[in-house]
Amino acid sequence: MSSRIVDAPVSVPSARSAAVVLDGSGLGVEDLVRLADGAAHPVPEAGAMRRVEHSWNAARQIAATGRVYGRSTGVGANRNEDVPTEAAAGHGLRLLRSHAGAIGEELPARQVRAMLAVRANQLLAGGAGLRPGVVTALCEALETGAHPVVNEFGSVGTGDIAALAQVGLALAGEHPWRGAGAPAAQPLDNNDALALISSNALTLGQSALALRELRGLIGATQVVAALSLIAVDGSHEAYAAPVHAARPHRGSTEVARRMRELIGAADRPTPPLGRIQDPYGFRCLPQIHGPAHDAADALEQVLTVEINAAAENPLIAPEDQAAYHHGGFYQAQLALALDHFRLALTQVARLSTSRLSTLNEPAYTRLRPFLAAPEPASSGVMILEYAAGAALGDLRAFSAPASLGHAVLSRGVEEQASFASLAARQTLRACGAYRLVVGCELVAAVRALRQRDLRPDPGLPAGRAFALAESVLDADPADRPLTDDVTQAAALLDRFTDIWRGSAS
Repeated sequence: MSSRIVDAPVSVPSARSAAVVLDGSGLGVEDLVRLADGAAHPVPEAGAMRRVEHSWNAARQIAATGRVYGRSTGVGANRNEDVPTEAAAGHGLRLLRSHAGAIGEELPARQVRAMLAVRANQLLAGGAGLRPGVVTALCEALETGAHPVVNEFGSVGTGDIAALAQVGLALAGEHPWRGAGAPAAQPLDNNDALALISSNALTLGQSALALRELRGLIGATQVVAALSLIAVDGSHEAYAAPVHAARPHRGSTEVARRMRELIGAADRPTPPLGRIQDPYGFRCLPQIHGPAHDAADALEQVLTVEINAAAENPLIAPEDQAAYHHGGFYQAQLALALDHFRLALTQVARLSTSRLSTLNEPAYTRLRPFLAAPEPASSGVMILEYAAGAALGDLRAFSAPASLGHAVLSRGVEEQASFASLAARQTLRACGAYRLVVGCELVAAVRALRQRDLRPDPGLPAGRAFALAESVLDADPADRPLTDDVTQAAALLDRFTDIWRGSAS
């Protein structure tokens, strides 16, 4: 499996694009993604810029009169080695040069831009003690579309120091940029280097991009499930309001409410004639989708704290004229939240494969096995179960808890690691596999609805989703390669996300 992380193209912000004000306290995931995508441009808030300048002035005074990690000393196991005053000017660049050793594939522009946006906003929180020109330069790069070359590997979840050192060298004019409009070189010194790289900005940016996409895809999956439910004459009882009032988990209750809205079910539906209850793919949908939404909410809460945090070590506190040495760079909360989210996501994808199996069963559809054409021994969509199972296998692999990792580094003085960086990469990689699993279900659901000549009410969200899918997916039921069908269905899921979001009222 390649380590390459594929990403969507990024547009350069135009003069008319929306502004996102960065103040070190109010940046959310949605606006961060807009900055990464070039759909908005950053505006550093004036008061926050004054806070940065105040912090920078204080940091230089503190470092000139005392021992401050990374400014007047070395780093890691070299923390007890003092940097002579006469060598201080070159110490910062040497630190950046030595740490800019990220390896592996070059990261896509979108991920690097997300990192730049996070780092600019964190610096505006005022705890880094970094020169204000760096914030201006980061925002300028986001404005023009230029981004430094950044490689994939170099962090174990205790700071993205290798990636950010590459950014630092680019800002200093010693490392390449991609795109036009790179900011002018910055005069970085011993008071700037560690202050810039003491952050998990890349991990946070990647996590935000993955969360935004996957949260929407979980919603789109519910729309696909609604089509499958209609195709098998599924019961509405599993989504009844009394069921969820009796067991009031927030996520499950909201998923059930949205399903009732998607398919036009009553709060207290009448039990159907025929079978007593549906397979788990339908009956347990609120109990499996609900925790995934809850896990997404928990992850977003962690991200919102971190992308607005002054987590640099040491923390410069101008009001105390102090530099506090600490472990705020350690990303246990994020690693655990990402691991939790991926495990919940995999449960949702696995349920999609269960529904796909149900769609292949004549007992539920009253159609030929595998939704096949009338020709004898036709295989229909049989292969989709295998394809979805293979993609689910990748998704299971990506869901292995990264937080179980362990590392002892820098001559033993850094004897623990969160591996949040790995968790973020795994979550990004889960996006493609997840899309394909659900795309397989969508192809089968639309085929079943067509063969049964069922047209969901076009006034309902499920009806709008079916009309959209029917306009794109090939109606030919003959045995043929279904690769393009699944590719098209997977791409449709973003538009299904919009339909699902429209049912949030």
